[in-house]
Amino acid sequence: MSFAVHGLAVSRGVAIGRAVIVSSSRLDVAHYYVPVDQCPAEVERLRAARNVVAEEIGRVQNSLHDLGSHDAHPELAALLDVHLMLLQDEQLISGVKFWIQERHYNAEWALTTQLEVIARQFDEMEDPYLRERKADLEQVVERMLRVMHGVSSPVAAPAGANDTRSPVDPAADAPLVLIAHDLSPADMLQFKQSVFAGFVTDVGGKTSHTAIVARSMDIPAVVGARSASQVIRQDDWVIIDGDAGVVLVDPSPVLLAEYGAKQRQGEIERERLSRLKNTPAITLDGQRIELLANIEQPEDAAGALKAGAVGVGLFRSEFLFMGRNGRLPDEEEQYHAYRRAVEGMQGLPVTIRTIDVGADKPLDRGTRAADDHLNPALGLRAIRWSLAEPAMFLVQLRAILRAAAHGSVNLLIPMLAHAGEIRQTLSLIDKAREQLDARGAVHGPVRIGAMIEIPAAALTIPLFLRHFDFLSIGTNDLIQYTLAIDRADESVSHLYDPVHPAVLQLIAGTIAQCQAQGKTVSVCGEMAGDVSMTRLLLGLGLRSFSMHPSQILAVKQQILRCDTSRLQTWAQTVLSAEDPAALMTD
Repeated sequence: MSFAVHGLAVSRGVAIGRAVIVSSSRLDVAHYYVPVDQCPAEVERLRAARNVVAEEIGRVQNSLHDLGSHDAHPELAALLDVHLMLLQDEQLISGVKFWIQERHYNAEWALTTQLEVIARQFDEMEDPYLRERKADLEQVVERMLRVMHGVSSPVAAPAGANDTRSPVDPAADAPLVLIAHDLSPADMLQFKQSVFAGFVTDVGGKTSHTAIVARSMDIPAVVGARSASQVIRQDDWVIIDGDAGVVLVDPSPVLLAEYGAKQRQGEIERERLSRLKNTPAITLDGQRIELLANIEQPEDAAGALKAGAVGVGLFRSEFLFMGRNGRLPDEEEQYHAYRRAVEGMQGLPVTIRTIDVGADKPLDRGTRAADDHLNPALGLRAIRWSLAEPAMFLVQLRAILRAAAHGSVNLLIPMLAHAGEIRQTLSLIDKAREQLDARGAVHGPVRIGAMIEIPAAALTIPLFLRHFDFLSIGTNDLIQYTLAIDRADESVSHLYDPVHPAVLQLIAGTIAQCQAQGKTVSVCGEMAGDVSMTRLLLGLGLRSFSMHPSQILAVKQQILRCDTSRLQTWAQTVLSAEDPAALMTD
């Protein structure tokens, strides 16, 4: 009997095939006590498993290098680096040793116990991107458990997989789709080289590593499908609709034919979009639109160029600080990372956002108890955290200024709201320059910008325009703070509304005031890459969009079809409407 499983649409396209089930990524773990004299042996078992996993990841990295950038996205390499760092994490290692040596747990039990301890810290994080990094830690632990159990990777193609025949065309080999609890970055590389045409995971969000890699590789995928691995059976026929976030199980012949046609149409559309790469983003009435890329790692610059981006509008520098348990990257490491991004863009501008983390996250190095932060979204995060840690902030500022000697760099400050914060920030930037000059270090000029993501900032734009060269609207947080909606909370996520009249008024006001002062303004949140929002943003006067590279060509296609002179009147009608969403299809 046909049924549907709903999840999150994270990577476009349609995949049709037989299901290969990996029911759970968490292996059964035995729980028993070991005698005192056996504790050293348990620690050694753990160390051996860790070394094996490190060697496995090293081999995958070498394979990735051999494949080259055409076959393996740089984000995958960055995530593998994170896994290696987690393997060496002192909190994980010392914690596991404690459970073995002091509580006499067996190695597997000690490992999973410490995982739960650290996982709780991830659960308390406000930032959805960093919160979902818990999955990386879980996968590192799972790989160690698999080594101790002698179990292979879940995505190794099953024997005889290509012998499965399609009921639609018995002469053709049936594609396979993977249904799993979760997938690690290393598994994703094997996935790329395997027979699987798409995947579904029980867990994950739109900013989880599986979603990131799926979009990067352009693989049809649905994540957060909850119990998919339990309700879908081995060898079931499955349709993965990556556009709608729906998984259709045991579909009828009519549905198979319908989605087969949709799949072919999608392939034709992608080919058509690829031809737009070198086409300037100019509207029908001659308005040139700037399409920029959001990136997380220096190596992502290659993907941005490949997608036709004319620069990087948002380099999320916090990715460099992830998974280090307080061992923050020093100035040299950061400088080389920023320099690689700048040089990778081959002369095009790179906007580097200073670290966006908060006191509720592991990067605070335990300076405050988690219980002190009853509402982390409103706590010591982003620029507030940087100003509270000026030594750390100066390290980052010096690294960015040095990288600016190698190309065009913009410096972007997140979550500013107060004049005092602005003055402190600009003072520290000046101090960083003075420190570099004092030691004779080469550095370059930067344009300095501010993110508008707090309603208080959007309502005091003249203050920001007096101090900054450009502004960037972070719509994700602006919507969250304007509507008092935690977008990660499923119970209220339906109220997260990008076209709420209050949100649109703040965005429109920011764009209009920037234009009046001759200052550049961009949107770097999810709205920028949402083609359903392109016409409205153009009508409101936006001329600079920054998004994930995979979204650029689709947005460009929409731009090429627009006449901004005609959109202005319609946009004002939407802006003044009680229910703007009802007018969005006009």
